[in-house]
Amino acid sequence: MPSLVIIDSECANLNSVYRATAKAGLQPVISGNPDVITGARAVIFPGVGSFAHAAQVLSKKGLDKVIMEVILKKIPFLGICLGMQLLCSESEESVNTAIKGLDLIPGRVKRFPSGLPVPHVGWNQVMPVVDHPLFSGLPAGSYFYFTHSYYVDPCHAEETLARTAYGFSFTSAVFKNNVFGVQFHPEKSGPAGLRLLSNFGKIIAGQRQK
Repeated sequence: MPSLVIIDSECANLNSVYRATAKAGLQPVISGNPDVITGARAVIFPGVGSFAHAAQVLSKKGLDKVIMEVILKKIPFLGICLGMQLLCSESEESVNTAIKGLDLIPGRVKRFPSGLPVPHVGWNQVMPVVDHPLFSGLPAGSYFYFTHSYYVDPCHAEETLARTAYGFSFTSAVFKNNVFGVQFHPEKSGPAGLRLLSNFGKIIAGQRQK
């Protein structure tokens, strides 16, 4: 049974996530095989690009159902960037289509308002709004690396884990039971990103002991 599976959906730069998770002390495996994914102790779902394209790829490969099985088994799950956005119900990017998200974090993915330069690229501060092990040992306002034009607007405020200011305060991390999502790229965020991934590893270890 692999310790950590990074989902290969063909919609992400997997090598950087693999290297960062390995450096953080996890034991990553990259796979798109449903049996490998559902047999993991934890799953990371990275993503970049278009919400609509990624959602269609997930559906075509049957990975949407695989992810739902992972969640139902209470396996720790971390979505990164587009991987976080796909946890939501829908996106403004595909509002006039039948394309939907996974609806694990009810809410809508919205484009940054006109007047703000997009994409939002570079280092920005992340402010946790609740005390959570995912951010253990990270000072409030730690800098993480972002690159995105859309942001998550959850229906339920209690599912917001952290916020970031870019013209206004938006949700930059979410959580619900065993599901976590971060809008930033921990794999590109230096020591802070490695600490967050290490914290995710500790969550995995804690889940294993239950």
